[in-house]
Amino acid sequence: MTTGFWWDERCFWHTGGNYTFLLPVGGLVQPLASGGLPESPETKRRLKNLLEATGLIGELAVSSAPPASDDDLLRVHPADYLERFREMSAAGGGELGERTPFGPGGYDIAALSAGLAKEAVLAVLDGRQTNAYALSRPPGHHCTRDTPMGFCLLANIAIAVEAALGAGKAKRVAVVDWDVHHGNGTEAIFYDRPDVLTISLHQDRNYPLNSGGADDRGEGGGEGFNVNVPLAPGAGHEAYLHAMERIVLPALDAYRPDIVIVACGYDASGVDPLSRMLASSKTFARMAQMVKERAEALCGGRLVLVHEGGYSEAHVPFCGHAVLEVLSGSAIHAEDPLTRRLDGQQPSERLNAVYRGMIDEMAGAIDFRRFAADA
Repeated sequence: MTTGFWWDERCFWHTGGNYTFLLPVGGLVQPLASGGLPESPETKRRLKNLLEATGLIGELAVSSAPPASDDDLLRVHPADYLERFREMSAAGGGELGERTPFGPGGYDIAALSAGLAKEAVLAVLDGRQTNAYALSRPPGHHCTRDTPMGFCLLANIAIAVEAALGAGKAKRVAVVDWDVHHGNGTEAIFYDRPDVLTISLHQDRNYPLNSGGADDRGEGGGEGFNVNVPLAPGAGHEAYLHAMERIVLPALDAYRPDIVIVACGYDASGVDPLSRMLASSKTFARMAQMVKERAEALCGGRLVLVHEGGYSEAHVPFCGHAVLEVLSGSAIHAEDPLTRRLDGQQPSERLNAVYRGMIDEMAGAIDFRRFAADA
């Protein structure tokens, strides 16, 4: 088995300037010594460093990729948006949308980030790699066709999906988003289409506000092919696995995609600064094992994980390492020093019963038969 690992040092050079995320610096908001933007290169760089320190990276097929081409980008984003982005990037950067500041060269780096996701997907579909992980930065799942949001400047996964569909390498694609924030961009781009099943597990009403409701199920030809699983703040390991068992896996079984793509954020971690959830590295590893097994049963193991959020410099590397252990089947293990703490902070059985009941209610409202190709 060959697991691809797609990365490029230049993606670590993306910068958003001095920004507090919740509000811009200025007035009585003092600039932060760290630069302020939670979406820093260090979480991703430290993940790669940990892979090198343990030796796991030696068991992966490590590659870079060219930037996504204009044709790739135009399949998703309108020309006027790309031109505005390109011009602002050449002029030194700025703020193009909601919470998406970027510095000089931001356009080129974002295109490179999308290119990593695209090439990872094509490598798996072509059979050159069994599965793959794209360490894309900046992330992409909040970016709609013409509006960047939440650190996301180009819709990386959507660009990769459209490249695969456009080349005739896939006809049905499933996107599973377990980033703690709602994958509103991916949802919006495919909301009226049945050839892409979009599933988002996220903390309820975190970001974007008033987005990601369980009743938002698609429209037109895509009605029913969008699944949102808003989880209550405080949900942890058991709630995430229950949501996978009751909603995500049955949806994949019914849909039978040609490839599964995961928007792999680690910001549901119990120590992440931008969420109030209690997932651990064990949670991410088990979810990765679940989708890997389902991909093996449904589509020849074709599975790609594209890095999205995750803002704890201490914990993201261990979560990512745990996932890559699963993808590659490696025996090399990085012991997570936060496991004991997060195990001790998991919800009580009484709360887990409440969370399971909420998830079961959502599952009961989904007609999984609708996902079948011959429905």
